[in-house]
Amino acid sequence: MSEQQGAQGSYYFDPESAAEMARLIEQDRMMTEAMGGPLHGLPDLPPDAQVVDLACGPGGWAIDAARIAPDAEIAGVDISHTMIDYANARARSQGIANASFGIMDITRPLDFSDQSFDLVNTRTIFGVLHQKAWRPFLAECYRILKPGGMLRLTEPVDVGTTNSVALERLLAAITQSIWKIGYGFSIDGRSFGITHMLPALLRAAGYRDVRTAGIVIDFSAGMPAWIDFYHNFDVAFQESKNRYINAGIMTAEKFEQVYQQAMMDMNQSDFCALATFVTVVGTKAPDMPDIQVS
Repeated sequence: MSEQQGAQGSYYFDPESAAEMARLIEQDRMMTEAMGGPLHGLPDLPPDAQVVDLACGPGGWAIDAARIAPDAEIAGVDISHTMIDYANARARSQGIANASFGIMDITRPLDFSDQSFDLVNTRTIFGVLHQKAWRPFLAECYRILKPGGMLRLTEPVDVGTTNSVALERLLAAITQSIWKIGYGFSIDGRSFGITHMLPALLRAAGYRDVRTAGIVIDFSAGMPAWIDFYHNFDVAFQESKNRYINAGIMTAEKFEQVYQQAMMDMNQSDFCALATFVTVVGTKAPDMPDIQVS
């Protein structure tokens, strides 16, 4: 794994932020639980499987996968030195010997040999890859997969739907901000514009047996996921504040007003909310050559 010192890459948030790492630790755990476990829905891994988690963040998925698949070798890569240091320390402290982590920028050609992995996993990279980067990225994943290997991607449709006027305004500001920067395939910034495109993008990249599955998380008042989303939004909004202001989406004064109201609304007993994610899986066929994307 090559090391690209000091690079933030194209990540929407600051990848070296301690607050962002804490947010991702909670998000990681919540998503894995909602998906039924790190490898739920996938065929059994072959003996001595090689697995990589791209943009692994603090390493939660990779460590969970390594724990339940002790015969597999699980690698995780991310652009953040802070998160990779944390992931390696966490694996050591938990005695997980079959998980390792290194620095890599997934927006560039991946520093792995052809046909290295049985499974390539990645989640919530809607804020990592700009629109033009998706096709080369999928081609790179295809290249590093073994024949018969699988790529699994999990992405949100949007930031969620709630009954709070203030929270809806902030969530819309996130999707608008992301759209204006050039992430996703949305035509108007009302969603991330990723999930509806992924099946066609995978098929165009040569993947076979492309299938999808939906994941719905209820984070209404009183539900177990509420606290995770509350913390997630709190950090995400503060991290996004300057982007909203610089993009002309709202002033600093308006942000504070709406932000305070949104947090209060989430604490109301009648708060209702759902978040929807889509998982897309594609397989590299044994008889298909690697596809070159310029």
